Amino acid sequence: MSLKKDNYKSLDKKIMNFAINLAENKKYFTGTNPSVGCVIVKKNKILSFATTNNGGRPHAERIALSKNRLNNGTTLYSTLEPCSHHGKTPPCTNVIIKNKVKKVYYSLEDKDFRTFNKTKKILKSKSIITKSGLQKKKVHYLYKEYNYIRSNNAPYIIGKIASSSNLNILRNNSSITNEHSRKVSHLLRFQNHAILTSYKTINTDNPKLNCRLNGLEKFSPKVVVIDRNLKININSFVIKNSKKSKLIIFHSSKNISKIKMLKKKGVKLIFQKIENRSHFNLKKIILKLYTLGLHRILVETGKDLMTNFLKEKLLNEFYLFQSDKIILNRHKINISSIVKMINKNYKNKKKINTYLDNDTLTHYY
Repeated sequence: MSLKKDNYKSLDKKIMNFAINLAENKKYFTGTNPSVGCVIVKKNKILSFATTNNGGRPHAERIALSKNRLNNGTTLYSTLEPCSHHGKTPPCTNVIIKNKVKKVYYSLEDKDFRTFNKTKKILKSKSIITKSGLQKKKVHYLYKEYNYIRSNNAPYIIGKIASSSNLNILRNNSSITNEHSRKVSHLLRFQNHAILTSYKTINTDNPKLNCRLNGLEKFSPKVVVIDRNLKININSFVIKNSKKSKLIIFHSSKNISKIKMLKKKGVKLIFQKIENRSHFNLKKIILKLYTLGLHRILVETGKDLMTNFLKEKLLNEFYLFQSDKIILNRHKINISSIVKMINKNYKNKKKINTYLDNDTLTHYY
C-alpha cells in the first residue's frame, strides 16, 4: 500500500489516524491489556500493520514487525507507548531494537508503572529516534478507561438501570424497555469483564446476565453476586450455569451445607467481613475483583445496591434507559431518588436516542 508524498507532519498524522482506527476496532477484545494499533512504514510505504491480539497477546508491535522479513530502517507508529517490561512475554522494546527500527512514534505514555516514560530512554540509548504525543488528543478517549484503571489500580465501573417513563421498575422479570435498548444492554455486558448484582435481583428476576448478541456470546462477562447470607436460589439460572459464567459470590455466611453445595457447582466463594451497618465494604469488594483481573465492571442491580454504589461514588459512568411506558402497578419500585443522585454525581450527560425507537438513553459521565 503506497502513500502519496505529503508534508511530513501531515503524513505522520494520517498514519497515526490509521493506527488509531485499528485500535478502536479491537477495543474490548483484548482482555486487561489495552487495544493498540501499530503501523510499520518505510519510504512512505506501509509494509505492515496490526492490532493487539484477542486476549491481549501478542502485542501489536510484535505482530506488525513479524509480518516483514526486513524491518531495518523502518518507522513504527503505535497508539500507545511500546512496553519495556518483562511480563508474560518479553518487552516490545526488545523486538523493536532487534529489528533495527529507525524511528518510533507513539501517541500516549502507558500508565502501567512498569513502562511509563521508560521506553523513550531505552530506545534512544540504541540510537532509535523516539517521539511521543502524535495525535494525542485524538487517542485520549480510546484509553480513558485503561488510564483510569492503571492510574488507580482499581476497576472502571459502569452503572446501568432501566425504568418506565415515570421512573418505576417492576419486582419481577418483566421487560420494561424495548428490544433495541436490550441490545445496547447486551453490548455493555460484552464490553465489561464482570457484571455485578445482588442475590435479591437473582431471586426476583432469575436473569441470565450474559451477552446474547450474535458473534459475541463467548465474550459474556463473569457474574459477581453480593449475597451476605447465601440466600441465592440454588435453582437460579446463574447457579445452574455457574461453571460457564464463572460465578463469584461475596458472602459472610457460615452455612457449611450451602457453602459445600455451591462449591460443588463450581461457584467461587469469597468470604467478606461485614464492616459498616451490616453492609459489605464495597470498595474492598471492587479492589478484590481488580486483583482477580476484572478491570471493567458493569453494575446491573436493583435499587438498594445501586443506591449504595452511588452514595459511595464508585461508578465512573451511568446509563439510564427509559421506555415510553407508564407503570402504575402496585408492585412497582420508584427510582426517582437514584436519578436525583445520578444528576448530582455527574457533571456531564448526553441523550442517546438513535436506533432506540421510543426508548431514551441518558449517558452520565
